[in-house]
Amino acid sequence: MKNKLKLMLPNRKYVESFAKGIKEARKENAKPFTTHFKYFRNVKDFPIYKKRVENDRKGVNLKKGVVPSTRYWAMVGNKFVGVLHLRRRLNKKLRRMGGHIGYAVIPSERRKGYATEMLRLGLKKAKKLGIKKALVTCRENNTASRKVIENNGGVLQNKIKEKGIYKLRFWIEI
Repeated sequence: MKNKLKLMLPNRKYVESFAKGIKEARKENAKPFTTHFKYFRNVKDFPIYKKRVENDRKGVNLKKGVVPSTRYWAMVGNKFVGVLHLRRRLNKKLRRMGGHIGYAVIPSERRKGYATEMLRLGLKKAKKLGIKKALVTCRENNTASRKVIENNGGVLQNKIKEKGIYKLRFWIEI
């Protein structure tokens, strides 16, 4: 990695780069970006998006079944390359599928080692929150994500079928 990747809270300074990345992910209909699609269609939506992200982090006005969580932007220099979603605790649904940490890299920035670094940094943040063992999941056919998880110490617990799709559940000691 030429430039050091960092995780940061959404920041107006980088909203143009975020907008480009979200547009790229939307073309692919990348599932991990769904929440971002919902609250952010263009730069003018940034205040609404930021408020939603802050409320999620503070645990304010959460919809039923949603746990407090922090959404980070993965940045390399001034360029947005992906998102990381860190959930502070697990409910029944997240314990089965979703886990503590979800991450995604925009299509043009994949295969550069960013996801591995994002998860590594996310695990550090989870540890600061008192999480000792993190659940991270991926689809069975997502070889790249499986490698990211295993490269960060993930140990496969089991494989489950969710809506006709097999998903893998890994635990990582922090």
